[in-house]
Amino acid sequence: MHELKLPSGGSLIPPGAPEHEAEQVGFNLIVPAGRPAALVAAAGPDDVLEAVRHAADRGLPIGVQATGHGVALPFDGAVLISTRAMDQVRIDPVARTAVVRAGARWGEVVRRASEFGLAPLNGASPSVGVVSYLLGGGLGHLGRSYGYGADRVRSLEVVTPKGEALHVSPRHHPDLFWGLRGGKGNFGVVTSVQIELVVVPRLYGGALLLPGEAAGDVLRTWRDWTRGMPDRMQSGLAFMRFPDDPGLPEPMRGRFLAHLRLAFNGPAEEGERLVRPLREIRPPVLDLVRDMSYARVAEINMDPTRPGVYFERSARLRALDDAALDTLLGFVEEMADGVRPGIELRHLGGALGRHPEHPNALPFREAEYTLFTGMPVGPGEADEVHGHQQRLVDAMLPWRIGGPFLSFISARENTPEAMRSAYDHQTYQGLVRLKDAHDPENLLRLNHNIPPTGWTGGGSGEHRA
Repeated sequence: MHELKLPSGGSLIPPGAPEHEAEQVGFNLIVPAGRPAALVAAAGPDDVLEAVRHAADRGLPIGVQATGHGVALPFDGAVLISTRAMDQVRIDPVARTAVVRAGARWGEVVRRASEFGLAPLNGASPSVGVVSYLLGGGLGHLGRSYGYGADRVRSLEVVTPKGEALHVSPRHHPDLFWGLRGGKGNFGVVTSVQIELVVVPRLYGGALLLPGEAAGDVLRTWRDWTRGMPDRMQSGLAFMRFPDDPGLPEPMRGRFLAHLRLAFNGPAEEGERLVRPLREIRPPVLDLVRDMSYARVAEINMDPTRPGVYFERSARLRALDDAALDTLLGFVEEMADGVRPGIELRHLGGALGRHPEHPNALPFREAEYTLFTGMPVGPGEADEVHGHQQRLVDAMLPWRIGGPFLSFISARENTPEAMRSAYDHQTYQGLVRLKDAHDPENLLRLNHNIPPTGWTGGGSGEHRA
């Protein structure tokens, strides 16, 4: 039986130790802290390898966590590998690449790359982990220009549930290279990734906040405006009631607003011209759109930074015709009278609609928009928020493609049915074949799970047919 020794200098944290709860609790507290059989705070890839072999020898499920933004299930009975200490980032400005370890967050990669006038294809929040974001695709402010984050992955270092340490690239294990990029954390524990960087020192972008009472005009104008935008313009539109938080600019506090999120990868004067029709919808409550260093890209979306219980749902939309807008507007207008989950749309297309040089498992590239709804949930609010989000997702069924959007998939979308619906049939079957080959015992199941053939235990079950 394989004994657990950690050659990289990590630590095995016993239950009851002061750091035990802190190490396993992440950003989204929707999933209660579990009782792992062992909690390994890994310091390097060899610690991960040892932990995986330890779990495999005992038939224990394997849990992995860096930041806890994408939790799915409690880690009860698992060997939980915390990678948050593996946060090293190495930039090669000549090759325009970054090697990023499993615990690193986007904020650090953006900061380091921007010193050389370079940018990764990061997400909106600087606190999200790089690796988990890329395994789910990754949609950011350069998407229409350069594609999904997963499209720019060059290679990955992976420990499989069989206890193998593999270098995965287009030439080495190409089947895994295809499936890891889009298949979430189902085939191995990624210890580091090499990604391409792009030359984007500055953006014309920021937040344009308009009165929520003008929601109908904002929604229709933005929809029409997106149809003529070049690939260098990435945009989103969110409707939400902002909290009365002294950390926010005074004009936003406690108000129901339309939040236009704009990022133009081009000259500021051209960006100003393109954005002008949006500024003319209504006098802005707050206009923060300007020429900006890419290092400040997180200021565009203003994503929350405080851990909490977040309820989230998502979908891809084939298009936004007038009937779709009317349906959405009914839900948006409910925010004028009370606290409701925020609703966000993001414009796709451009490079997001094209397949990369090395295909990956990201489905439904023909979608034109994404739909996301989310909010922090307090005591006694869960049923109401869940019901509202379910009504919204159901109402948009005529325009949806497939199920949840992989980049935003949440703890409330962790059933086998939800995961199957997140892919087209051919892609899902290819991922099941990979699971059969690399994790036939489904040790990596405390996640958004793609079970192997014959698995009957569900997300955390113990049975095979």
